[in-house]
Amino acid sequence: MKVSKEQLFIRLAELDWEYPAPGIRRKVTAFGDDLMTVYVEFSKGAIGALHHHPHRQISYIQSGSFLVHIGDRTETLGAGDHYYIPRDVVHGVEALEDSVLLDVFTPVREDFIPKP
Repeated sequence: MKVSKEQLFIRLAELDWEYPAPGIRRKVTAFGDDLMTVYVEFSKGAIGALHHHPHRQISYIQSGSFLVHIGDRTETLGAGDHYYIPRDVVHGVEALEDSVLLDVFTPVREDFIPKP
């Protein structure tokens, strides 16, 4: 099952997985016109490649730990930590162990919207 725009109630277990890169799987969990959340699991050693986008992003590390690269800075963050990505700033992560993120984007990532 894929989540629908402005769906009021979402059960994570019922959503389909997407596999954007080796060792990474994600579920778009909720979205509207200007806000989106995405649940992402990383296997140890998986890399969220360096990239940038016009969206602002906040990520919450639910479990595990990452090397987080934002612009010219890199820090190790773990469960309970957050990071903020301004528009068009190059960023990426490396999972130091099996880990889970919850990403929040504004505006919505059109490229992530589930296709029927």
